Amino acid sequence: MPGYNDGKMRERLQNLAGRILSPLPDKAYISLQYWIILGRWPNLNSPMRFTEKIQVRKLYDRNPAYNPLIDKIEAKKHIAQMIGSEFMIPTYWSGKDLSAVDWDKIPRPCIVKPSHTSGQGHTIYDEADIDRLIASREPDAWNKINHYRFNREWAYADLEPSILIEEMLQTKDGLPADFRFYVFDGNVQLIEMTHRENGRGYSTIFDPDWYRLDIRDPLFLEPYPGELEKPDRFGDMLEIASLLGTNHDFVRVDLYAEDDWIKFGELTFYPSGGYEAFVPDCTDIWLGSLWDQRLYSG
Repeated sequence: MPGYNDGKMRERLQNLAGRILSPLPDKAYISLQYWIILGRWPNLNSPMRFTEKIQVRKLYDRNPAYNPLIDKIEAKKHIAQMIGSEFMIPTYWSGKDLSAVDWDKIPRPCIVKPSHTSGQGHTIYDEADIDRLIASREPDAWNKINHYRFNREWAYADLEPSILIEEMLQTKDGLPADFRFYVFDGNVQLIEMTHRENGRGYSTIFDPDWYRLDIRDPLFLEPYPGELEKPDRFGDMLEIASLLGTNHDFVRVDLYAEDDWIKFGELTFYPSGGYEAFVPDCTDIWLGSLWDQRLYSG
């Protein structure tokens, strides 16, 4: 998919930087990676920008609450207690070895993905998809991924690798849009909607009143060129995102929605690894000013 492939640019840069810089200690590693991707050095002593504060969170925030909330299996248990199990995407199976799966009992289509990292996964429609996935041995590679090692995101350091199979969400138009709520101390300040249309991915930014903002990230998907209607249950999504962000100085809350349902996606404490190339640049400073950062030293 053209738009989706364009959005992989940052990931490729991060992976390349990670391989080259891997022997460095965390602060030097993060500083150089930030410079390679964004073209400037981060201020890690007195951070003002949103992207700088994410780097500081990587280096110095040791809040144990993050760990279970970024594990895709454990997070469902915690979030269900807060907002209800009806907002959870059904899990069909979880474990370490796909050879143990009784595929006759797994409804399709479904999603197979690792629980301890991001940006990986496969959709299963039929037996041929299952055979290809197992023959590729890609799930074995997932278990070797250490998200901390190449991005130095502390909360991922000790996650136990695992795999889950869950329902593939669908709407009357195909795959659902992903609504990403930037929440500061329980206050939603910005919403990023990513969706696909005619084989292309788009990323469009709104404020909490669904007023479209002229903000984009040139390293990610392009904004949608047409009009986008406010979702029917947008108010409910705002309430859920605010609730889930109440106990955090900043978190991105990802939700999916259709006319008659809302599903929880994930909580993201290090969106894009802190390497979003906001245009205009003042967006980075504005979001940073909204973040009253509080570091948990452990």
